[in-house]
Amino acid sequence: MEPETPPPPPPETELPPPPPEPPASEPAPPAEVPGETVPAEEAPLEKPKREPKKPKKRPSYEMKLFEKYELNDVVVHDAGLAKYMNLSPIVIPHTGGRWANKPFGKAKANLVERLINNMMRTENYTGKKSKSYRVVRSAFEIIEKRTQKNPVQVLVDALEKAAPREEVTRLRFGGISVPRAVDVAPSRRLDLALRSICQGTVSATFKNRKPVEECLADEILLAAKGDMQSSAIAKKEELERVASSAR
Repeated sequence: MEPETPPPPPPETELPPPPPEPPASEPAPPAEVPGETVPAEEAPLEKPKREPKKPKKRPSYEMKLFEKYELNDVVVHDAGLAKYMNLSPIVIPHTGGRWANKPFGKAKANLVERLINNMMRTENYTGKKSKSYRVVRSAFEIIEKRTQKNPVQVLVDALEKAAPREEVTRLRFGGISVPRAVDVAPSRRLDLALRSICQGTVSATFKNRKPVEECLADEILLAAKGDMQSSAIAKKEELERVASSAR
């Protein structure tokens, strides 16, 4: 009897390919815990951008002295004094001693503020700038009412005519002092003119019922005309007369 042969194996059937696996989701970044710093390796290397500079805001109001008088229209006829007369636009002439301890700093201070500072004389006005400020402002109102002009222009004209051109100094020759006439520097000319106007104003108020603002207005108006009744003009003429005799 022949042995039984095993039946042939069934043909292998091709299995369908397995379905594609879904992509693995990326792990969420860890939540930032307050107080923890990011390590330097993980920190971005981008440089911080600089913020553009904001343009300075210009004042929207007109820069007028005491909010009334225009300083850009003032004309200085004396070329020597023009360099030392600061007529830059300003509303309140008070810089708080910004140029006090700097060499030639007073030439950078506003001309009206220098007049206010020179008015602080005697025990009635020493250190009382607000009081002197009111006096100058009232005097300018009086000048404007009388002349119908810019009072700053009248003040500039008065300073030009009250500024002396010559003065006397003393030189020693062999133990003898000899007076000699010398020219006055432009900065000193302006200093002497301001000082003479303010000293004449303060002296005019002595034993006088007229208020100081009217005395200041009268002194500036007389000096602007070159009148000898002005104390500043009289002092200038006396200095130049002595200097002419000492040539």
